[in-house]
Amino acid sequence: MWSRLATFILRGRLPILLVLAAITAGMAMRIDELGIRYKFGGLLPDDDPALVAYNDFLDEFGEEGNVVALGIQDGRLDSLEVFQAWWHLDSVLRSIRVPVDSLRPDGTRWDTHVVDSVFGFRTAVELVRVDDPKSFAVEPVFQSLPETQVDLDSVLLRLRSLPFYKGFLHTESGATIQMIYVNAPLFNSENRGRSVELLVEEVERFEAQTGVDVHVSGLPYIRTEVTTKIKRELGLFIALAAMVTALLLLLFFRNVVVMTVCMMVVGTGVVWSLGSIVLFGYQLTALMGLIPPLMIVIGVPNCIYLLNKYHAEYKRHGNKGLALTRMVRKVGNATFMTNATTALGFAAFMFTTSDVLQQFGVIASVNILAMFCISLLIIPAVFSWLPPPRSSHVRHLDRRWVSLVVQRLERAVSHHRRAVYITTVAVLILGGFGILQIKVTGNVAGDLPQEDAILTDLHWFEDRFGGVMPFEVMIETDKPGQVTQLAFLKKVEQLQRILAEESQLSRSMSIVDGLKLAKQGFFRGNPSRYALPTRREQSFMGPYLSGTSGTGVDGGGRFVDEAKTITRVTAQVADIGTREMGELTERLQSRIDSIFPPEKHNVTLTGTSVVFVEGTTYLVKNLLISLALAVLVIATVMSILFRSARMVAISLLPNLVPLIFTAAAMGYFDIALKPSTLLVFSIAFGISVDDTIHLLAKYRQELDLHGWNMREAVLLAVRETGVSMMYTSIVLFFGFLMFFASDFEGTRALGILVSTTLLVAMLTNLVLLPSMLLGFERYITAQTFKEPLLEIIDEEDDVDIEELTVDVGNPGTRG
Repeated sequence: MWSRLATFILRGRLPILLVLAAITAGMAMRIDELGIRYKFGGLLPDDDPALVAYNDFLDEFGEEGNVVALGIQDGRLDSLEVFQAWWHLDSVLRSIRVPVDSLRPDGTRWDTHVVDSVFGFRTAVELVRVDDPKSFAVEPVFQSLPETQVDLDSVLLRLRSLPFYKGFLHTESGATIQMIYVNAPLFNSENRGRSVELLVEEVERFEAQTGVDVHVSGLPYIRTEVTTKIKRELGLFIALAAMVTALLLLLFFRNVVVMTVCMMVVGTGVVWSLGSIVLFGYQLTALMGLIPPLMIVIGVPNCIYLLNKYHAEYKRHGNKGLALTRMVRKVGNATFMTNATTALGFAAFMFTTSDVLQQFGVIASVNILAMFCISLLIIPAVFSWLPPPRSSHVRHLDRRWVSLVVQRLERAVSHHRRAVYITTVAVLILGGFGILQIKVTGNVAGDLPQEDAILTDLHWFEDRFGGVMPFEVMIETDKPGQVTQLAFLKKVEQLQRILAEESQLSRSMSIVDGLKLAKQGFFRGNPSRYALPTRREQSFMGPYLSGTSGTGVDGGGRFVDEAKTITRVTAQVADIGTREMGELTERLQSRIDSIFPPEKHNVTLTGTSVVFVEGTTYLVKNLLISLALAVLVIATVMSILFRSARMVAISLLPNLVPLIFTAAAMGYFDIALKPSTLLVFSIAFGISVDDTIHLLAKYRQELDLHGWNMREAVLLAVRETGVSMMYTSIVLFFGFLMFFASDFEGTRALGILVSTTLLVAMLTNLVLLPSMLLGFERYITAQTFKEPLLEIIDEEDDVDIEELTVDVGNPGTRG
């Protein structure tokens, strides 16, 4: 098969390259259509209870995570000049519009508003009793823009005396918040354009005009800024990975042509990976943004193994055609198996129930196999046109430092196996203790560095208002009208007092607060009357509430359903991790059950914050499952390849030790286990197994050539594959290390951890694996390892050299 494939590639090189160029051009044209996923979600399956409860809440009360918060803590806000500028900012924000990509039926373009409404000092209202007809009138606290300092002082004094707004719009410490309710459908789509940027520009203009610092936060703002960083970093990572890879290839091969061809291979793979995301109808996420750099660091080892074999064969007999054919035949099959096992490792994500992981698994596995095809087609086709390598081009195979390292590896394998085993056991024991110290976490802004402005502003709101992440309590009863009965309202009030005891939560709001505001209005605005109406007072206020609509205090509005069987208590929570959120919800649920017995009420803790944390926990579990599945799949592949259960065990251990080492390092250095860092194990395991397959494939070849002399076969396998392993490991180390340039701490940790894991994997594959092959020689008999599925090429049986010569580019010239 592989000999026929080699002949096909060399004879059909021109049409093959033209087809690849056409596909690449088509993929490149689709990259402009690559969309970004702005809305949090996709982590939980559709039937997950947390997601079902959240969707039920949205169906009843609508979108709740669409607030951008502006915060100020500056006494100058009370001055007329600054307050008027703050008032004007409200007007400007409402007027911002952005274009929409879709066209009207008449073919014309249109735009839409960014802000639905603004709630702050300017829009604060109070209820005023009207006796004829009996109702409540909604009157703004600020009837108009104050023109004098005296007027401003008077109205501010009135506003700050209203209990309804304390801890909600302002705090006793002088902090003030203004809530911008953004256009939710716009912010969940690609049409958001520069929406957040335009909002921030107006805020910065206010800061420049007044000298007052404004803090900006809220879920729409955070997710927009984070996704913008992801898109910006995608280009940065591709550029850094390409630059580092090109530099290392040039240092290794000392040949600009070799470097250029390798970069053409990985560049093609990157374009295909981005185009495939569009073709599959997926969007760019933080996880999907890892695919293009991943293609670079996977494609480069393919190039190195193929080119090292090409150079080694040409150095041996000086025939370019034979060298290229043997490169395809001898390394092509092993490279296919390494790429296939890596692809299978990532394909394990497809068997999870998380949309995000499934999509990542599909794109990663498809493109890993595509990268194999690209490298196996381009390298022999292009090099068949190029002149044969000169002696200086193959000198890298005999570099002194490379030979010295390989000799020391051989010495360790031959004479120091006991030390190797002791070191391995020590790593496993210490690793076990380290793993026990790992913490699992995950929150919306958890990957941002502490000094990032997004996190700084978020903490500002958490310190003063409790948080900005939506947190909801939905209470369902089985009797229509029950949620407006006094006994039930008192229970809701008791629930709000419990929520107020939690420092991680903001002040809560419910129908109870609306009724308290109505009672204060009924008694002519007396702040001391801000309390839940008694049954007697309800009888007086009943006609006024019945005559009032659209205020949210008549038993309807945003807090109660039409049948008055469901109500909500809304709050905001700090951006806490999975463990803290679990403790909070468990603590609250037990106390809530004592107020609302579960047999009579269905109380659900939900909101974007709860769903996100639940999704993160679910994602971590699925990643662990997919990792275990990947190990199982690769073990199955290894058993098929080598037909020996003992070989499977021996081949897996050197790849599990690096994972244990890295997990221990995470525990000892307090690196939390979360989706971004958990990917370390899947990526590193899938790639490190490649080295194992290359070494075992060469080992199997040498066994056959040297009469099943296992010691000779092991040392020759280390000698030949060691160079390529070191080259690829160094490239992968620096390739993943470039993730340290990320703004996200999780991505930085990913880069460092994967780099470290792959270096350890190189050592275990070049030292531990050969040591085990020799140390357990008596248990690995010829009978258990004689019939592998890997095609073994006997060098003495290659076809006629004259039939394998190919043109180097000039008519009449033979290779």
